[in-house]
Amino acid sequence: MATETIEILDKNGIDRALTRIAHEILEKNKGIDDLVVIGIRTGGAYLAAGLHEKLVDIERQDVPLGMIDVTMYRDDIASRSDLQVGQTDIRFPVSGKKIILVDDVLFTGRTIRAAMEAVMDLGRPQTIQLAILIDRGHRELPIRPDYIGRNLPTARNEQIKVNFDERNNPQAVLLLRS
Repeated sequence: MATETIEILDKNGIDRALTRIAHEILEKNKGIDDLVVIGIRTGGAYLAAGLHEKLVDIERQDVPLGMIDVTMYRDDIASRSDLQVGQTDIRFPVSGKKIILVDDVLFTGRTIRAAMEAVMDLGRPQTIQLAILIDRGHRELPIRPDYIGRNLPTARNEQIKVNFDERNNPQAVLLLRS
C-alpha cells in the first residue's frame, strides 16, 4: 500500500508559527526576564534555535538557549533497543527560571514528561511552559501545551514528520498516511 504525503506547513508557514509563538511567549511572560529556552533533542532543539532567534530579534537581548536529551528518562527505554543517548547542553542554571520547553510534535505526552523530569533533575524552575509546533492529539498523560503552532488531529496510524535542511532549519511539516 502506498503512503500518501500531505504538506501541512511549508517553510514560510513554520516561520509564521514560530513568530506567533515568540510573541505569545513575550506577552504571557511580560518580556524575557528569567526566561530560558530548552529544546528537546533533536527536532525540538532545532525549533528551539529558531524560536530563540525570534525572541532575540524582537527583544534585542539574549535569551539563554539549551538542549536536553530525554533518552534515559523515557518510560519505554527497557523495551527499545534502537534508542541512542544524545547530549544535553544546558550551560545556565534552571532554578528560578521560566523555562520554555520546545518540541516539534506533541503526541502521547510521554516525551514531554521525560523532558520535565530531566529539567527538574537540574534544578527547580519557577515555571515550565511548553511550546509545540504541531499538536496531533492522542494524549496518554495530562500534558497540555501553552503555545501551539498548529493543532492537527490525526488518526493513530498517521505520522507527522518535520523535515529539516542540512543546517537544521525547518522546511516542511508533512502528514504521512498509509
